[in-house]
Amino acid sequence: MHVILIHQAFTTTDEAGGTRHFEFARYLAGHGHSVTVIAGSSSYLTGQPAAAGSETAFPGITVLRPRSSIRLHRSFLHRFIAYLEFMLMALWRGWRVRKPDIVLGTSPPLFQGLAAWGVARVKRVPFVFEVRDLWPDFAVQLGVVRNRIAIALARHLERRLYRAADRLIVNSPGFVPHVRKTSGKDPVVIPNGVDPAMFESPSKNRSAREEWHAGDRFVVLYAGAHGIANDLDCLLDAAALLRANAGIRFVLVGDGKEKPRLQERARHEDLDNVIFMRAQPKTRMTEVLESADACVAILRDIPLFGTTYPNKVFDYMAAGKPLVLAIGGVVRDLVETAGSGLCVPPGDSGAIAAAVEALSRDRNLAHEMGARAREYVCRHFDRREQARLLEDLLTTCVSKTDA
Repeated sequence: MHVILIHQAFTTTDEAGGTRHFEFARYLAGHGHSVTVIAGSSSYLTGQPAAAGSETAFPGITVLRPRSSIRLHRSFLHRFIAYLEFMLMALWRGWRVRKPDIVLGTSPPLFQGLAAWGVARVKRVPFVFEVRDLWPDFAVQLGVVRNRIAIALARHLERRLYRAADRLIVNSPGFVPHVRKTSGKDPVVIPNGVDPAMFESPSKNRSAREEWHAGDRFVVLYAGAHGIANDLDCLLDAAALLRANAGIRFVLVGDGKEKPRLQERARHEDLDNVIFMRAQPKTRMTEVLESADACVAILRDIPLFGTTYPNKVFDYMAAGKPLVLAIGGVVRDLVETAGSGLCVPPGDSGAIAAAVEALSRDRNLAHEMGARAREYVCRHFDRREQARLLEDLLTTCVSKTDA
């Protein structure tokens, strides 16, 4: 089976960002399939250019990066233009790929789903569409998209893509009601998860603590995007409340549009208990996570975020770290079921500070929660099992077409 995957933010383990789709592609290639990935020419986290125009080969995997805009982080207008530009380039490159059996598109953004649909129709092969957030509703609740015409057009595109897909995938059970209502179809849940092998032998290399000048302080780590959805001002508010506690240090690892402003705020307020670190490739995240004592997952306090399964939560748990979770809904249910952390209301900096302080005072409790986190996530959210489900779904779609 030859799969085309169209994913602007595709990253390998040598790059910063989520590696869900690289791990899926690696599994498929390892089981005798071939995967052609059409990806963006710049990092969605850092905005730095990748090797545009080149083909990066892995065993069974070819990554095509058509030249497109690197202006993702300049403004929302530039991001919109970058999405449209990639859609057109992905269509062009996808039409040139020889003899695919199926096309897999993923959202956000919806525009790359439109490219995947277009390639699938020209090639006369099945189109599978994966929904990784409820766009445009997230953008509307965040206030990013306010124009009524733009919202109506985006919702129309969402409905068309959902209904055009031969099969739909969602990465959180919280998305199922919306997708079912919008499409009239039952999506397959292939949730976010982890590759347990990355953390089977936790690294004892805690050298990142030296970079952070952490000593024996209790290090609280946030790893991920620094955007408007991530509510990192609330995390800085919590750090300000704990400024007098010299035994606690916050480390924010990642990149995004809001990072320069957050760094300036920390400097202006003399938050010397906060350290910013550039985005790290997945190959180094084992060491970075091992160097932390607890991890924070946080999103803005909007209702729809209660439907999400943030990828970072699963990495934190696989690394055996206790969580401070400032997100409600389905992921809170998961953390509470696992007994893997302290859950607080979204947007409540005081509650975040109190949870951090409680874990720092009782390190035995923190260790127990971390151990439960790893055991639970490896048992229920193994990426290898999820990749097998994806393989079965794609193979079934191709078999029906051949029949």
